[in-house]
Amino acid sequence: MSVISALAQYPATWIALTGVTYLLADTLYHRARCFPLLNPVLVSVLLLIAVLKISGVSYATYFAGAKPIHLLLGPATVALAIPLYLNLAKMKQYFIPLSIALLVGSTVGIVSVLVLGQWMGLSWTTILSFAPKSCTTPIAMALSQEHGGLPSLTANAVIVAGIAGAAMALPLFRWLKIEHEVAQGFALGLASHGVGTARAFQISDTAGAFAGLAMGFNGVVTALILPILLTAWYW
Repeated sequence: MSVISALAQYPATWIALTGVTYLLADTLYHRARCFPLLNPVLVSVLLLIAVLKISGVSYATYFAGAKPIHLLLGPATVALAIPLYLNLAKMKQYFIPLSIALLVGSTVGIVSVLVLGQWMGLSWTTILSFAPKSCTTPIAMALSQEHGGLPSLTANAVIVAGIAGAAMALPLFRWLKIEHEVAQGFALGLASHGVGTARAFQISDTAGAFAGLAMGFNGVVTALILPILLTAWYW
């Protein structure tokens, strides 16, 4: 037990464990022929939770050790500008349909929560927490807090939306016969933010670029239309 305690206090332990866990999950995912329920992010999260539970290590200790990975989120997001720049001509070509898709997708993402939440009898606070689920976490939590939701609950909803979208995307694309990389990437980024964008890059650089575009603009559009939709719904 003393060895575990010593390793738990060493930051490299959690950085290495996080990386190895994801590599194992990714290997499993590909060997299972990309079975949706074995999405690498989902499996990695479950494995890490199991390790923390078995070892008795708190999440705070884990996060303190793995924080360097978290700090890479900012540079990774900025780096999305590179594939966006490389696909600038396509963005201009699809400007109008993508703008329509962005507005419709953002609206449906919010209204679906309002409809299902009311139908299921959820409290208004819970509904407000779920409403911005399709945004990236920082924006979603800020919007939730501003409108009376619970930011911690919102963070969980965002994670679930991201993993679920990434896991179900390819089967849905095949079922609906959506083969256009621009459409695939934009849909993933719009509905599943960062996790969906990462999944889109596994399809192609073009899909990843448009997923990043959708993720960024969806945060802006959601921030603008969320108060309008909430006011109209509540009224």
